[in-house]
Amino acid sequence: MAVTGSTLVLASASASPSASPSAPAARPARAAGPYRRLFALPGTRGFTTGNLIARLPMGMFGISAVMMIAGQRGSYALAGAVVAAGLAATALVAPWTARLVDRHGQARVAVPATLIAVLGSLSLVACVRTGAPAWTLFASYAATATTPNIGGMSRARWTHLLKGEPAAHHTAMSFEQAADELAYMLGPVAAAFLCTAVFPEAGTLAGAVLLLTGMLVFTAHRATEPPPAPAVRGRSPLRALGRLLPLFFVLGTMFGSMEITSVAHLGAHGLGALSGPVLALQAAGSCAAGLLYGTLRPRGLPVCLAVLAGAMALPWAAAAAGSVPGLAAALLAAGTATAPVMVTAMSRVHAVTPPGRLNEGMTLAVTAIFAGIAVGSAAAGSAIDHLGTTAPYALPAAAALLAFLLAGTRLVPVFGTRLVR
Repeated sequence: MAVTGSTLVLASASASPSASPSAPAARPARAAGPYRRLFALPGTRGFTTGNLIARLPMGMFGISAVMMIAGQRGSYALAGAVVAAGLAATALVAPWTARLVDRHGQARVAVPATLIAVLGSLSLVACVRTGAPAWTLFASYAATATTPNIGGMSRARWTHLLKGEPAAHHTAMSFEQAADELAYMLGPVAAAFLCTAVFPEAGTLAGAVLLLTGMLVFTAHRATEPPPAPAVRGRSPLRALGRLLPLFFVLGTMFGSMEITSVAHLGAHGLGALSGPVLALQAAGSCAAGLLYGTLRPRGLPVCLAVLAGAMALPWAAAAAGSVPGLAAALLAAGTATAPVMVTAMSRVHAVTPPGRLNEGMTLAVTAIFAGIAVGSAAAGSAIDHLGTTAPYALPAAAALLAFLLAGTRLVPVFGTRLVR
């Protein structure tokens, strides 16, 4: 047996150079695909397993809290207010948690922060179950704001491992975007099933167990953890991302307004029970497109935003035509245009965030998206009350167009380091 380059040759002891020319030649080994090469790196499969487990609750906690509180207290207004207060607390606390992670290390900060969040979830269950005063629900859910940004920490690990490898980094960021979409596609479905088929508190309890388990698995893989940066100076991530955050906010308004409008539109057609599966098509499209985009040459952000602006007009046209199957197909198409935008925009976050502050920068971007989702949801709700369920589809289309215009006027720093294969 001899190995030459990537070719493996087997020969018997009696083989000679004059062997029959008709013997089949050895086949060269097939080149591994980009994702196979990515997960061949030591430790990547381990921390990715923990990342995926801890990520799923991100799509579970909100709907689980709403269903649990509304089911036990009989008030969707109270449930919505508790969740909204929790999102506001997250917007304030998450960047500080991320800064501590960057300064002191992922394992050292993420585990105790996760324990606080899990205790907050357990406290919420206990307060709802025992009929405690309403203010205890707000306080309990606010404690979950310490939940670390698992997506940001995972992206920081890839960036640490793939320095000087822009093509592999692009593949890793595409995978992370697909993981985000998978969590927000499966999380609400799992939460709704647990809260209705098991008992109202099951979704929150399962989410807490998954979060803690996943975080422990993730942080146990210390070899891939980026080193802490306790004394980083220079521009803060907030200043560095000053021109990118408006873009993420606008994208958030697009997501928020699309979701609320679609739920209302399907409900008006007597298909409220199908709103979850139909909306999951958008996430599924983005998940598939994210994985595919990771195997392709990355495109510029203006190009991706131009495609998104066109795709976001499709649900509006389908709703105006009164076609529910057409709307489902349009949401799937809109989802496929979302992933390249998010992957490319997040790459810009990596490019402009000061070294050693990456998790904080990623968390600021996510916070801007959440703020936009809140505004987009409120705007869509108001538009639905006054204009019906079709016209508000103009809101996500307008938001996508505004995002493209922001890039076109170079208010967003989209032209920076170029990724090449």
